[in-house]
Amino acid sequence: MAKYSQVIEVRGHLIDSLILTKIFDEIMDVKGEFEVQEISIGKKKNDQSYARLLVQGKNQKHLDEILDLVYREGATAKSQKVVVLKSASKNMLMPENFYSTTNNNTQIFYKNRWINVGNMMMDKCIVVKGNKATCVPIREIKKGDKIVVGEKGVKVTPPERPREGMNVFEFMGSSSSSERPTQHIARRVAEDIYKTKKSGGKIVLVGGPAIVHTGAADSIASLVKHGFIDAVLAGNALAVHDIEYATLGTSLGMNVRDGTLAIRGHRNHMDAINAVFKAGSISGMVKTGKLKKGIMYECVKRKIPLVLAGSIRDDGPLPDVIIDVITAQKKYKEVLKNAKLVIMISTMLHSIATGNMLPADVKVIVIDINQPAVTKLMDRGTWQALGIVTDVGAFLPLVINEMKKLM
Repeated sequence: MAKYSQVIEVRGHLIDSLILTKIFDEIMDVKGEFEVQEISIGKKKNDQSYARLLVQGKNQKHLDEILDLVYREGATAKSQKVVVLKSASKNMLMPENFYSTTNNNTQIFYKNRWINVGNMMMDKCIVVKGNKATCVPIREIKKGDKIVVGEKGVKVTPPERPREGMNVFEFMGSSSSSERPTQHIARRVAEDIYKTKKSGGKIVLVGGPAIVHTGAADSIASLVKHGFIDAVLAGNALAVHDIEYATLGTSLGMNVRDGTLAIRGHRNHMDAINAVFKAGSISGMVKTGKLKKGIMYECVKRKIPLVLAGSIRDDGPLPDVIIDVITAQKKYKEVLKNAKLVIMISTMLHSIATGNMLPADVKVIVIDINQPAVTKLMDRGTWQALGIVTDVGAFLPLVINEMKKLM
């Protein structure tokens, strides 16, 4: 065996989930070498495959670089080593060479057995306490916490390609396009929303103000009203413009129905903010009868979680908006727990924040008229993502029409 080499192995649905292809690509992309020493392909749909490879680098640093890449694609060392832990020297400080997590299912080899890492999120560290391992953000690290460093003893398991039959995520793969037939995609999206909810799955909506600007607010309100949305994550703007539209018929001073400029419309969003302050809260507006329709109204009436995270650009912001970003992050994470489907619509800021909190096996639908926004969100690492580049005001009513056929 060459001096700078390592035997690795990988198990799972290596061919149809493209795991082996990705490992080969990672090695070749950094000018490494590999030799397939053994490979066994599953004969039936549910059979797993196995491969053993000899990986070679130019020097130890090069080999370590290659191993770091392939371990994150699901490979493990043939001779498994125990995970390395180092103590945090103070609060909110990770040790040098800390292991930075992916959003894939992860295990560590500790005390001669594999331990599942809980609370899986990307770009965090792994803290080990007793016999438990947990994914932890930097702000929650305490002095003395035992933190995983390096790649040794860490096993990542990428999600398999869905095997339950052809659904919209299999049909499209992890892709985004504005060229596919919109009516067909609307039908498949509606079917997956319906099936997810029928099977008891949790559906979370992440939305931006373009939902209102483009005339799609009624469609989203309908989804909430009929119980297909279990939580809404957004910012100040969606709430403000939804309330402006529900009470004044405008969004940013424009009449939503016909796109004309309303008289003195420039003050309407501030008028909406003032009305919320007068009532004390969004729920206060609903209780007093000042807010009688819209997305916010349906959230209050159905008592579903509504988390509004603030930003420096907010007007007001509304009294319901969480202006402390750390608190907002925690609330988002709480709401996203056990989500089966997340629908992200026209908000890069809140969608990226949400995506960073999700395990890779959560299904995601991204809808935005901006291709780069969709691409950026699609690249976050989920294996079951559908990107739709389109005008949400035109697309969402199509989804609602298809939903009505299923209800």
